[in-house]
Amino acid sequence: MPYKRKDSPVWWVSIIDSRGQRTRRPTGTTDRKEAEALEAKWKLEAYRRQNWDEAPGRTFEELMLAYLNATASEKRSAPKDRERTRTLRKYFAGREMRALAPTDVRGYVDQRKKQGVSNSTVNRELCLLSAAINFANREWEWQLPNPVIGRKLKEPEGRVRWLTRAEAVALLSAADASTRAPHLADFLRLALNTGMRRGELLRLEWRRVDLREGLVFLEAEHTKTKRRRSVPLNAEARAALIRRARFRAEHCADSPWVFCGKDGKPIAEVKRSFAVACAKAGIADFRVHDLRHTCAAWLVSAGVPLSEVRDLLGHASVVMTERYAHLAPENVRAAVQRLEGQSRSGHATHKDAGAGSS
Repeated sequence: MPYKRKDSPVWWVSIIDSRGQRTRRPTGTTDRKEAEALEAKWKLEAYRRQNWDEAPGRTFEELMLAYLNATASEKRSAPKDRERTRTLRKYFAGREMRALAPTDVRGYVDQRKKQGVSNSTVNRELCLLSAAINFANREWEWQLPNPVIGRKLKEPEGRVRWLTRAEAVALLSAADASTRAPHLADFLRLALNTGMRRGELLRLEWRRVDLREGLVFLEAEHTKTKRRRSVPLNAEARAALIRRARFRAEHCADSPWVFCGKDGKPIAEVKRSFAVACAKAGIADFRVHDLRHTCAAWLVSAGVPLSEVRDLLGHASVVMTERYAHLAPENVRAAVQRLEGQSRSGHATHKDAGAGSS
């Protein structure tokens, strides 16, 4: 019988799978009758697979609908996933997933490239399809082939833009002078000195700020990588938070948000005021997310190890951080000096060997 869980709005069912093991899964629906129908269907499929070795057919729509419903509450990218599913459906509509072959994937890639779509966009669309197939195989034992594996297109190196110290001073001066967005200067200082993402800052609550210890605590639900982390505050970041605390005490003492208006409601976006400040500072080709790049670039330039920068910024792996490796001049200089030392040693040895043989 379908049942409800406190942490989920949809009905769940508990069935014996084809291996004889009890498994619990979400039905993706809030309608009890639909949930009961799905439960009956899954039980029949498990019986057929166990006793008749029969694998049921799965269409593209069935796969994607089940995957999107099952992961909607866990993924911040759910709206993007739905958008990409609509794009994929234009080509894969009605396809039987067991019959899907690498040639079908190549056909999709060719079609998208003819439409002028970038390789990175195509990769993200196919990544969603691959994730859905893997999820269904892992969670529901659908045993679908995954022809997307090995089909990733080559992408150009990602764009990385950061501010020089002089540009940062100009941008902060422009933000300090803003009367329409008095929160912007503090937002910029926190972003530059902590490397926190835009969403992490705009959704930051006071209960996650410890000014005495100089730390901001981010739970997994608040981060892009779904990993909790603690962010240390330097003097400038701490001063920015103190200014926000004074603003709160004066205008909206009950608001839980660090970045809020006088009405206590959270500030949803800084894009427009940020663009105005950049224009006044004479800074071109610079986005809000580039504040994070700037923080990373400054840290690496100061000699902070890449692994520590990774942990501070919350990168999923050090690969993301390695884009800044060339900014560590002292490390590079030391490496060249070691190479030079080896060359001298090798040259001396060669000379000595030549003298001995003459």
